[in-house]
Formats: sequence, structure tokens, C-alpha cells
Amino acid sequence: MSKKDTKQKILDAAEVLFAEQGFSETSLRLITSAADVNLASVNYHFGSKKDLIKAVMDRYLALFMPGVDEALKRLLAEPETNLHQVFDCFVAPLMTLTKIKRRGPEIFLQLLGRGYIDNQGFLRWFIVNHYGGVLEHFTQAIRKAAPELSSADVFWRLHFTLGTVVFTMASSEALRDIARTDFNEEIDVEGLVRKVIPYLASGVGAKPC
Repeated sequence: MSKKDTKQKILDAAEVLFAEQGFSETSLRLITSAADVNLASVNYHFGSKKDLIKAVMDRYLALFMPGVDEALKRLLAEPETNLHQVFDCFVAPLMTLTKIKRRGPEIFLQLLGRGYIDNQGFLRWFIVNHYGGVLEHFTQAIRKAAPELSSADVFWRLHFTLGTVVFTMASSEALRDIARTDFNEEIDVEGLVRKVIPYLASGVGAKPC
């Protein structure tokens, strides 16, 4: 087996286990067993569990973030914007993650949610350190669309937004089955994402208490 094949097997096994069980609950022994490799292979290719987590996330972030940044910069160049347009900037880049895995969008958001649930501070630092410019453009777009929000308002509402999106994507197959059975609606993953955007835009833009 080539070095590339071994590294790929480790990444594939790790992302599934991390998404299903969380970062804290997934041991390297579980990963090596699922990937059918030895522990030395993980140490050789990644060095540590933290570095493996960053590599799993960056496989998606490296494709996702540049697309989001381009969309946000185009939006910021417009004279006016609204929150619906801000969240629209994430749709096309999110769907490009199917190039990595068929369920790439769902897996990525589950992993992102796990980073917060498991209190992986180093992962948030990694994202800020490598993609801080994108996050800054996102914040600028939110403030342009909803200038009445305080910094605290923005923090809490984006936290709730992430929770909503992660839950929706984690249960995407069940939701699509319900839509098909109860409402005769055929919805793909992109359609599901677009259904949640008006809810997110209204929630983030709600008048502060």
C-alpha cells in the first residue's frame, strides 16, 4: 500500500468516527482499527491526534473557505446587502464539498459542530489562524446587513446559527424522508440548506431585546 493510500485511509476512518462519536471520545486505537493500519502510521503521517483532527478538518476547510471568501467579498462590494444574501454566500461553497465525499456537506458541518461540543479550543485557534480573513469578511457582512447588532448579539446569534445548521445537517436524511412522505416534497441537500436560510436570517436579524 502506498503512503498516499495509507494517509487517505486514516483520514477517511478518522472523519467518520469523529463525526459520529466526537473528537474526545474517539481514540487513535479506534481509528487505526477502522483504517486497518498500525499506530506508527498515524504518527508518521500526522504526528499526533490533534494534528490528525486539523488535517481532517482542513481537507474540507481548504476547499470551502476560499469559495466563501470570494462570495463575501463580492457581497461587501455591493452598496447594500441583507442577511439572507450573507448566508447565501455559504451555499455554493458548501455544496462543492461533495467533491470530497458524497455526504461532504453533512460530514463537514457535523465535524465543525463537534469542535464546539467537545470544546476543542486548539481547533478554533487553527481555524482563526488559517482562515481569519474569511471570518473577518463574514463579520463585516453581518454588521453591514444588521448594523444595529452589538458584538455580543452577533456572538450569540452566530452560536445559535451554528447549532441550528449542525442539527439540520446531522438529521438531513430523516428530514428529507419526512418531507417526501408527509408533504410530497423531493428535497436534495442544497434544497434543505436553502430552506433553513430564511430562518437563520430572521433569527440573526431579530430586533435586540
